Amino acid sequence: MSRPPRSASSWRAGLRRDLPYLLFVVPAVALYGYFFALPVLQSFQYATTDWDGVSATYETVGLDNLTRVLGDDSLFTNALTNNLWFLLTVVVVQTLMSLLLAVLLVRNTRPSTFLRALFFVPAILSSVSVAFVWSFMYEPGDGLLNQGWSAIGLDSMRSSYLGEPGMAIVYVGLVQAWAHIGQLMIIFIAGLQQIPAELYEAAELDGAGTWTRFRHITWPLIAPATTIVVSYTTIQSFKAFDLILGLSGNPPSASLDILSTRIYTTYSDSEFGYAAAQSIIFMIIIAAVTVMQRRALRLSQQEV
Repeated sequence: MSRPPRSASSWRAGLRRDLPYLLFVVPAVALYGYFFALPVLQSFQYATTDWDGVSATYETVGLDNLTRVLGDDSLFTNALTNNLWFLLTVVVVQTLMSLLLAVLLVRNTRPSTFLRALFFVPAILSSVSVAFVWSFMYEPGDGLLNQGWSAIGLDSMRSSYLGEPGMAIVYVGLVQAWAHIGQLMIIFIAGLQQIPAELYEAAELDGAGTWTRFRHITWPLIAPATTIVVSYTTIQSFKAFDLILGLSGNPPSASLDILSTRIYTTYSDSEFGYAAAQSIIFMIIIAAVTVMQRRALRLSQQEV
């Protein structure tokens, strides 16, 4: 049976009862609206202008800025390509390594607890600190990595790392993954510990091997954790602004320029309206990539 509609008097009584609690939300909503929602809406207005960010006047240029971003801006295209390679590196390495560590350290033993804490340490460091550490690791002359290769007689493996145009962005992606593997490992551990042990016991009695148990029990049941990890990693990859600048300086080289640094450079060049247009495209790209990833994950877990 359907519930009868509430009378106006009961609705008002409920509102009076809940009003004190709703007032607690007002400061957060006001701050969010003023410092996030309003600037986002204003960016759509600025994207149709040639404003330099300083002058009191500007000209309306319509969709010219958006057309320029999507058309002949080779710097933006290069930054997008770099960002996609960076995203691919971070999502694959970070997700697989954090899941592997979670599977190995899921038991609440003292060694596992100690190793979890050890792997989590990089996550509490700032991106600038991480960049500072890895700049010494990647130093092309006598950096720690090159010294290590020489020490074991593999001088042919020495590299300039961030100086290699084709691989520089991948090396930065490995740094990003190293810094956050421990953080995402905790999310996977939480998901794994929710799986009933009886399912594994029944599968063992049926003769299922390790891979079969992982494929048909573990992987489908950690779908929520996997979705969180991949979505978070995707957004994180598009926001790796401070790590890029910490490793390469400002402005970054063409091989390390990603969308966030490209937009920042455009702002710095006093092209405020054009940077706003780039930001809108940036936002659409993040939304599209996130939606596609979630659908792909859902399909892969339905197949198993």
